[in-house]
Amino acid sequence: MRYQFIKAYAQEHSITRLCCALRVSRCGYYAWIDRAPSAREQDNARLLDKIKTIHQQSRQTSGSDKTWRLLIRQGEVCGRHRVARLRSINGIEAIRMKRFKASQGARNSEPMSCNVLNRQFSVQRPDRVWVTDTTFVATRQGWLYLAVVVDLYSRRVVGWAMSNSNNSQLVCDALNMAIEHRQPKAGLLHHSDQGITYTCNQYRSILEQNKMISSMSRKGNCHDNAVAESFFGNLKNELTYHCDFTTRQDARSAIFDYIELFYNRKRLHQTLDYHAPVEYERMQAVA
Repeated sequence: MRYQFIKAYAQEHSITRLCCALRVSRCGYYAWIDRAPSAREQDNARLLDKIKTIHQQSRQTSGSDKTWRLLIRQGEVCGRHRVARLRSINGIEAIRMKRFKASQGARNSEPMSCNVLNRQFSVQRPDRVWVTDTTFVATRQGWLYLAVVVDLYSRRVVGWAMSNSNNSQLVCDALNMAIEHRQPKAGLLHHSDQGITYTCNQYRSILEQNKMISSMSRKGNCHDNAVAESFFGNLKNELTYHCDFTTRQDARSAIFDYIELFYNRKRLHQTLDYHAPVEYERMQAVA
C-alpha cells in the first residue's frame, strides 16, 4: 500500500521525498514498479475504475459509505473499508460546504400560522406533509430565484419554479405544480417560513382552496424547516457553488437537470435506507 501511495502522488512530490516520508527504499519502490501487478492489484484497479465512475455520476457527492452501497447493488463483492481506502489513496473526496444560512425571508416578523409541524420530519405516507422554501442562485445576468415543494415522506421535490424575481407568483407557481402533479387529499400539512411571499393573500388562498393546513417556522429558526434547508444545501454543495452561470437560462437548465434527473431519481438518501426518492416511492407502493 505504501508503494501504491507513492505512485499515486508521484506527480505532486518527488519520489525521494515520498520514499523518505514512508520509510521505504527507492530501490524497493522501483523494483515494485517493474514487477507485474498481482491479481489483487489488478482487482483494485478494476474496482477503482468503478469507484471513479460512481464518483462522477453522483456529481462528486457520494462518500465512502454510499459508494460502497452502490457497488454492492452492482454486484461487486467488496468491503466498506477497502472502498474507503482506495478512495483515500487516490484522493477521491466528496464535495462538502457549509449548510444552513438564515435568509431574509426567514426573519420576517409576521407570525401567520403556528409551528404545527414542530420538526416531526418522519412521515409514513406520501402527500401528507409538504415543506417549501425559496433560495437564490448567482448568474452573470443577476439572481435567479428558486422555490421548491418537498414531500417529507420520500424527500421528493414535487413542485418547483424559477423566476428573475422573488415574489408571490414564484412560490404560487411551485405550489400549483405540486398540486397538479400530486393531487393531494384535504388535510395536507403545508410548512414554510414566515416570509412575506408565504403570508400573502394569494398564497394563502391556494392553501384554503385545497384544504391544506398551514404551519410556519418560528421566527429566524431555519432548523424548523430543516428538510427544505437541507435540499438547498445539497443543491448548492453539489451544483451551484461549482458553476459559473453566464445566463439565467444556463442556471435554469442545470437546476432542472439536478432536480428531475439527479436528485429525485438518482441521489441516495440515508433517511430512505439509501434509495432515491422516486425509487423509494415505487418500492413502497409495491410493498
